[in-house]
Amino acid sequence: MSQFVDECGLNVRGGDGGAGCVSFRREAHVAKGGPDGGDGGEGGSVWLVADHNVASLIAFKDHPHRRAGNGTHGQGKRRHGASGSDTMVQVPVGTAIRAQSGEMLADLAADGERWLAAAGGQGGHGNARFSTRQNRAPAFAEQGETGEQRWLRLELKLLADVALIGFPNAGKSTLISRISAARPKIADYPFTTLEPNLGVVRTDDDFEMVVADIPGLIAGASDGRGLGHRFLRHTERARVLVVLVDLASMEETSPAEQQRVLLEELGAYRPELLERPRILAASKADVAQLDPPPGALRISAVTGEGLPELIRSMADAVGEARAQDILAPIAGRSEDVVIHRPVPEGFTVERADDGAYVVVGRAAERTVALSDLNAPGAWDFARRRLQRLGVDRALARAGIKSGDTARIGEFEFEYHDDDDYLNEEVAR
Repeated sequence: MSQFVDECGLNVRGGDGGAGCVSFRREAHVAKGGPDGGDGGEGGSVWLVADHNVASLIAFKDHPHRRAGNGTHGQGKRRHGASGSDTMVQVPVGTAIRAQSGEMLADLAADGERWLAAAGGQGGHGNARFSTRQNRAPAFAEQGETGEQRWLRLELKLLADVALIGFPNAGKSTLISRISAARPKIADYPFTTLEPNLGVVRTDDDFEMVVADIPGLIAGASDGRGLGHRFLRHTERARVLVVLVDLASMEETSPAEQQRVLLEELGAYRPELLERPRILAASKADVAQLDPPPGALRISAVTGEGLPELIRSMADAVGEARAQDILAPIAGRSEDVVIHRPVPEGFTVERADDGAYVVVGRAAERTVALSDLNAPGAWDFARRRLQRLGVDRALARAGIKSGDTARIGEFEFEYHDDDDYLNEEVAR
């Protein structure tokens, strides 16, 4: 079974916030102790962290769920609940993170970069927070927020200095096994390599470079033929491309035609790939039946012919590319970069399938997330806060009419077109 997985689904869920506590001070000789309910703890968050010690996404293949810890509830005597623990999920360097819709959310291209995948819910305020001159003994508190939950799509794009690109059975696996310590599967039939292989090549002057053996491309790869998209994306972060043409092609496709098709597929997939430093090498010189295209290095991974020249050309191109900081926007960022996803502010009004007007927004939803809206003063507090947020004006702009149903989170009410626009009848 393959131990390399380069794409997978991942379900992440932040921890729930703890509920605030309703409590009153009770001590001897204190006739009327005030509210002393503590706040609930924050829910933990799920972070994705790029780790150079992780080579593939196989850890998520059969176990795609990751969850952070819940916050604990507040207690009396103003004792606040503990926050839930964060969950740090290690992923390979070069992991791209997409929403289920395909939208790119983050690209972790350097060791140590992290991204907030699922935020934990905020803890609810205890009743001590709601004490006012008008209501010195509030008998309500906030419930904790539910942690964020969603499915993500992870895609690994290998980070390599050099990508070996060629048709199936062009000799890429044999070549990488000769110039590095990599030991890929090698056979004389197409598509032997079904997953990328990485090898570290060291020159006599101790120069090191990472070389990736990209599985064989075919005509139409940029359109997805032969798992083309899965293979092509591993070329995106290579500083130098080695285009390998076969001088002993079993299909008798000329090396010039091989070169044309390979470059055409690269350009169709990502036009900027054609601007990368490129080396043309002609493999299987020991059994050549075809003439190499102009400018190609003749090599044989079996006899070693041309390999020192190829390695030196690769090292020179990689050294120059590093000096010019090619791919700096992708792979050269500071390892201290922390990518945060901003929390949406405000609220919107949407129409539900049943015709209800739904107010969507964190501030509005927290306003009605009280332990008991029927408690004395609770409904007045929520109503005043919703008015300050502008919920009444937003509902009016959305076209709501007196008697229509409105919904905020789990709270549902009947709209009235007057100063007291929220009905005193509360439905949960």
